[in-house]
Amino acid sequence: MNVALAKSETVKAGKALAIGETFAEARARLPGSGDVADRRQRAYETFERQGLPHRRLEDWKYTDLRVLLRDVAPLSLSPDDAALARAKTALASLGIADTHRLVIVDGIHVSALSDPETPAGVSVKSLRDILNDASVEARADLLLSRVDDPMIALNAAFTTDGFVVDVAAAAAPDKPIHIVHIATRSATSAFTRSLVKVNAKAKVTILESFLGADGASGYQVHDTAVLWVGDDADVQHVRILDDAADAANIASAIVTLGARCVFNTFSMTIGSGVSRYQSFITLAGENSSLATNSIHLLRRQQHGDCSFVIDHAVPNCISRETFRAVLDDRARSVFQGKIVVRQQAQKTDGKMMSRALLLSDDAEMDNKPELEIFADDVQCGHGATIGALDNSLLFYLRARGLNEKQAQALLIQAFVGEAIESIANEALRDLVVATAERWLEARA
Repeated sequence: MNVALAKSETVKAGKALAIGETFAEARARLPGSGDVADRRQRAYETFERQGLPHRRLEDWKYTDLRVLLRDVAPLSLSPDDAALARAKTALASLGIADTHRLVIVDGIHVSALSDPETPAGVSVKSLRDILNDASVEARADLLLSRVDDPMIALNAAFTTDGFVVDVAAAAAPDKPIHIVHIATRSATSAFTRSLVKVNAKAKVTILESFLGADGASGYQVHDTAVLWVGDDADVQHVRILDDAADAANIASAIVTLGARCVFNTFSMTIGSGVSRYQSFITLAGENSSLATNSIHLLRRQQHGDCSFVIDHAVPNCISRETFRAVLDDRARSVFQGKIVVRQQAQKTDGKMMSRALLLSDDAEMDNKPELEIFADDVQCGHGATIGALDNSLLFYLRARGLNEKQAQALLIQAFVGEAIESIANEALRDLVVATAERWLEARA
């Protein structure tokens, strides 16, 4: 036998065994029995057949988790009093108070840190409570996914908690629903899953925040969010990833849009040593509008992956994907954008654009745009630009008294500003601006 091949197979088997041991150890602490436990087992077997994604898988070509992640850390324990105290301190640092907060600490919903009342027309339940409730007939279905992906399957196997949110028809909560993920322990993993249903004609803003408490390091976050958006609904979605610099964050969003609805999603990544945010969005109802705006602000040796699959399944829909990256030191950013236009999806208008600023000769940007078009009456296109800051503009600003870092910061703010302006909620827009400014200050 080829020695290299034998060694490779041994390493793969060893990793599979290690994750299998982690799953076996965690099973007694996972919520749900009976059909829920069976669903978890099948989900783990789905993952086990594929293992951690690697570069030979086209969708994971630039983010080889067998190299970058290597293994799944042990499942975090439920938060104790000390963990809750650290989480409370981290929560105070978020910089935004006018939201309805739903707080998850180390993978477990903490009602003591969450807002006690829900907005009118909004129902919130703990996923853990539902999975543990044998009277809920379809509880195991909450772990299902229409997307075949090993990390989504792994998430279903290990999920400890999350939220099931239902926004009633025509409801319009007066402040954003804020799902906060806080890690307080080092070298552990948390698996969460939230399901949000926005019924017809409702209008809601959803904010997701990921952060680590002071002293937490080397942890892993594995999250899945499933959203159903009803006819004529309007959903604004903002996501901020600010985990510890050596953490890993692997997250997925699975979104289904009804007819005549508006879905605008914004994501910013400044934290985590390794991160991937993959979003699978299906336009399932006619005359709907989708806009995605994503920003990577990365430095040192951070690796960030932003991957979108936009599925135009019906006619007369519009989608816009915009991605911007600012990369310093040896940071690496990945953008994969895929637009699929089904045969029946005539009159589709879909476009994507990626732009990157490299502040260092050692930084790297990987773009992978894809169009799969099976209809003939469509308008689709993509583009990408990669470059450095304009020296003439830097000279102009420095000639007016700014030092080099200040001049760079001003141009970077302008570069990402258009994407940030897509956020409709003024308070969230200010929060994102402050987050970007904090990243810029850290460069100084």
